[in-house]
Amino acid sequence: MVRCSPVCRRLIHKLDATKRSICARSMSIDLRSDTVTLPTADMLRTAMEASLGDDVMGEDKTVLELQEYMADLTGKEAALFVPTGTMANLAAILSHCNTRASDIVIGSTSHIALWEGGGAANLGGVHTRQIIEDEDARMDPNDIIDNIFPDADDHCAKTTLLCLENTQNMLGGVALPPSYMSAMGKLAKEHQIKSHVDGARIFNAAIAQDVSAKELCQDIDSISICFSKGLGAPVGSVLVGDSEFIRLAKRARKRLGGGMRQAGVIASMCLYAAQHNIDRLEDDHRRAKMIASELQNAGFFLPRNGQVDTNIVYFGLPADTDISKQEFQMKLESEFHTLLTAGYSKGGELFRLVTHMGIDDEQIEHATDGIVQLAKKI
Repeated sequence: MVRCSPVCRRLIHKLDATKRSICARSMSIDLRSDTVTLPTADMLRTAMEASLGDDVMGEDKTVLELQEYMADLTGKEAALFVPTGTMANLAAILSHCNTRASDIVIGSTSHIALWEGGGAANLGGVHTRQIIEDEDARMDPNDIIDNIFPDADDHCAKTTLLCLENTQNMLGGVALPPSYMSAMGKLAKEHQIKSHVDGARIFNAAIAQDVSAKELCQDIDSISICFSKGLGAPVGSVLVGDSEFIRLAKRARKRLGGGMRQAGVIASMCLYAAQHNIDRLEDDHRRAKMIASELQNAGFFLPRNGQVDTNIVYFGLPADTDISKQEFQMKLESEFHTLLTAGYSKGGELFRLVTHMGIDDEQIEHATDGIVQLAKKI
């Protein structure tokens, strides 16, 4: 008999513990984000069968097909495939702001302002003027106008870009309507600046309002769209806009290290996601609204008086619940195998949950019951 050394036994024990932890987590109801979805068998099959080439040289047929499809879907001239949504937004900013010391107007709770590493400033040399949005994720047009500075005043950086976010994550997956989007695009044109939309979940906004993405973005110069959230692909985003913008964005992508070679492997899954998973976003919205309604009825706090537009729900514990959010989060995971994200809004007191294609109605009911029961028990 071969005996393991103590070091070997400890390593095996550690590996077994890791395996058990992974298995336990795989059985959890993971509502932390719609980024946790896994590619389906059909999606993986498309990757195995994708036609490939060197995308940096413009020769990957699958990437070219994806870009053409997304440009057509959004009513824009051209599109560019990039690895991530953060890179897509930064490449857009670099393309619209053709000089350092430019100035962009964005929402103070936008993803670009909060969650993209400050890339506009520390990589692009671009100053951000951040405007507080209302609870419906809208910046006041007068506030925007007050923060647009022309090149004539050498005290100020020249304003070159207005950025919106649709849906707006931090305020609860709020869907900006076509009328507001159009008004913002026209306002930008009137003041001779460009408009960009962080549309990571733009199809959620379109489905929620029963409009096309083309209609939603017709007056916007550029849009970034993410495939690895509600659409369920493992990685990838796309930028859409006019041909000159995409030419500049391709140059920016190269500087940011986003030029990929046989990228059709992942682009094929993004194309599959765009062709098969947009309409099903309605199921995610329905489930999010079901959770919100149950929680509000049980005395939980919900922003916007419980109104949920898409697949994101923020909520706070009932006022008489005597437990920290960290404790609640841990107990929910251990007793009901449900994972949430905590500490984003209202002084860090709110939880966030996001519905997605990896969660069904039965799991939603179990998670909702667990949240309510745990609050009552404590």
